[in-house]
Amino acid sequence: MFSEKVVDVGGVKIGGKYPIVIQSMTNTDTANIEQTLFQVERLKNSGAQIVRVSVRSKDDIQPFGEIVKKSQVPLVADIHFDYRLAIESIKAGASKVRINPGNIGSDVKIREIVKVAKEYNVPIRVGSNSGSIAKEFSDLPRHKALAESALKEVRLLEKEGFYDIVVSVKSVDAKETFVANQYLSRLIPYPFHIGVTEAGVFEDAVILSSAGLGSLLINDIGDTIRISISGDPIREVELAKDLLIALGLKIGVRVIACPTCARTEIDVEGLAYEVKKMLKGKEVKKNITVAVMGCVVNGPGEAKHSDIAIVGTKNSSAAIFLKGELFGTFKRSEIREKLFEIIEEIQNS
Repeated sequence: MFSEKVVDVGGVKIGGKYPIVIQSMTNTDTANIEQTLFQVERLKNSGAQIVRVSVRSKDDIQPFGEIVKKSQVPLVADIHFDYRLAIESIKAGASKVRINPGNIGSDVKIREIVKVAKEYNVPIRVGSNSGSIAKEFSDLPRHKALAESALKEVRLLEKEGFYDIVVSVKSVDAKETFVANQYLSRLIPYPFHIGVTEAGVFEDAVILSSAGLGSLLINDIGDTIRISISGDPIREVELAKDLLIALGLKIGVRVIACPTCARTEIDVEGLAYEVKKMLKGKEVKKNITVAVMGCVVNGPGEAKHSDIAIVGTKNSSAAIFLKGELFGTFKRSEIREKLFEIIEEIQNS
């Protein structure tokens, strides 16, 4: 969304003025075509626009090619060590390859990858992470070492006249990730793939990724994102969507709620989760904010900035406000129907 250069990944545009693209990666055995395809489909249905797949050895090339043929989203081949795997993955239909020039080997091998990538019009992602800092930069501050390591890889590709590049600089530290990407973004025009690597299990990943990625995105850095979570990659996609909606970078429904106090007349937490569940996956054409507030003392005023506010009242009922104006008071069992009705009216207005 924020870089000068636009890169085409199997029809999905990254960079320039295009919306931020959500990515994830399969964790199935690539050799198991059916299982991997099923996960790719689940990721796509959850909102992933690009999916990365590990190509570990020559035995993965044939199944990778079959997966590419049946996938409904562009696939990126994740390559390490063997330059021939990158070449064969491109020939098998990869929409992009992710390589680490530092472990691929000589410039001759990089040159061979670039030659085939040019022929097939396939972009290359390069970059660095906490475990792949080039030795010559080891005396620099870590954020600068990360950025300079990635820049070295970019220059290798540019030397071969290749410019369909996506760059990624990731650290396990949120602040380090931010500073490294900020430093590098001033030096190159290419799209940035951003993420905090090895962010951990869900709860930890939420905190680290919100800090690291959120700070980058609000500073106009980042064109495609992956939120790293140990476990089911579907959660990566869902969290990425939630983050982008919360930052106003993706159209969707945002549910906010008051922190509660002694004046609370309803189960705010329970109702907020209920509302989120009602609206999960609902396609909308405009951004909508739904506020769940605990009482009529501050609720209506605090929720004026919301499109819809559900405010707790006595006797387990709730008042619904539209842009701060009272729409009506309803039983808890009526909220879902009224909420959907209002959202449809907003979408069609």
